[in-house]
Amino acid sequence: MVNKVTINSKLLTLASKNYNIFVKNNAEMAKKPSVPKGTRDFNAEEVSKRNYIIDCIKTQFERYGFQPIETPSFENSETLMGKYGDEGDRLIFKILNSGAYLKKVSDDIYTSRDENKLTPIISEKALRYDLTVPFARYVVQHQNDIDFPFKRYQIQPVWRADRPQKGRFREFYQCDADVVGSDSLWQEVEFVQLYDAVFTALQLKGVTIKINNRKILSGIAEVIGAEDRLIDFTVALDKLDKIGEEKVKQEMLDKGIPSSSLEKLNPLFNISGSFAEQINQLKTILSSSSIGLTGVDELEFINAAITDLKLQSAVLQLDVTLARGLNYYTGAIFEVAPPEHITMGSIGGGGRYDDLTGIFGLKGVSGVGVSFGLDRIYLVLEELNLFPDSVNASTHVLFINFGDKEALYALKAIQQLRAKGIKAELYPEASKLKKQFGYADKRNIPFTIIVGEEELRSNTYSLKNMSSGEQLKLNLAEVIDQLAII
Repeated sequence: MVNKVTINSKLLTLASKNYNIFVKNNAEMAKKPSVPKGTRDFNAEEVSKRNYIIDCIKTQFERYGFQPIETPSFENSETLMGKYGDEGDRLIFKILNSGAYLKKVSDDIYTSRDENKLTPIISEKALRYDLTVPFARYVVQHQNDIDFPFKRYQIQPVWRADRPQKGRFREFYQCDADVVGSDSLWQEVEFVQLYDAVFTALQLKGVTIKINNRKILSGIAEVIGAEDRLIDFTVALDKLDKIGEEKVKQEMLDKGIPSSSLEKLNPLFNISGSFAEQINQLKTILSSSSIGLTGVDELEFINAAITDLKLQSAVLQLDVTLARGLNYYTGAIFEVAPPEHITMGSIGGGGRYDDLTGIFGLKGVSGVGVSFGLDRIYLVLEELNLFPDSVNASTHVLFINFGDKEALYALKAIQQLRAKGIKAELYPEASKLKKQFGYADKRNIPFTIIVGEEELRSNTYSLKNMSSGEQLKLNLAEVIDQLAII
């Protein structure tokens, strides 16, 4: 016979275990949710402000003749890998294959922990790093349906496994415009104008459009005897404004560029003066390099055109250390800096990539493009208080709910207001007036409309200005006239 004490003891132990499991599960469920580092949620006001920037950019893109396209958020890994240099490749988010992805991995590869061998087997796709390489893939894939030169714009999110910090996110939007099928330098001239037009439309004055040429960087590498280390040279040089001259030189030394070559770099770090004066200094430094002088001639052409055409609010500046560290640039390189008193990285960039489509099998198609950094532009406009008040405007008028009969009467009016382009809504419940008016205040809705028994009888509406407190009794046509002027 089983001892009752033993049974009770076992039941208590089981109950205790179940209770502990219950507490643990509830604790896990109660854990505060969060988003991954480097990503963000956006509230209604933030979305409205972002849409304002996007609309300004999109308007200028279309004025300059660019057509919209979209590409998938992820690509085949082979499309992206090897296109951005070693540093760029490390920042690409890889997507694990679905299902039992480890079954295809041999024991030898698994135990070796060799990322170069393991990654292609377990991850065949990746989130796009930028919009330019997917665009090149698009051009090659759809070349028979495209009329060249092809001008496209694209506004979509991209992802980078970077270290999050101010103005640098792991998920962010790029706003790109590119032209493929033309090697004319007038395209570069137009892109400088496009940058200027967008930032003028956003009322962002004092922006600097920095420009360099990859041919100049190749020429410098040739002059100092480091042409076989061009990529290492440009990647290090691109960090000059972040880590300084001495650390840049040390990185070059670490990459195998001899100290004798670095000594020849000193004139480059000392270049100064106006655009034209820097051009003349470059002609001297690069006198023995034909490719370097070609780059100088291209920059001289662009500057002469812009000087004649004039910019509205931006400034074009030559920066001979600008490299941007991306392997696919072959000509002009752009980078846009915010006004000097703003602590922020670049808010735009781009350049020419004569042979980018060649990596996908389409030779001889020259391209050039620029990108706008939506998230950083947002932060700059916010810091300078440059968003118009109208951007935050949501609903123009809220109808106060007194009950079903009044609500139906209100909705008939709301239909007509919306048809006239006026943003109107009905408070969903017949709550206390204080609560409904408080709701309007919290959402910064400028007007409310009261519809009670008296208004129903007289077929009118009591329009209240939430700021001044003024209240008018109007018919529907008069309400529309009053609200249309907002």
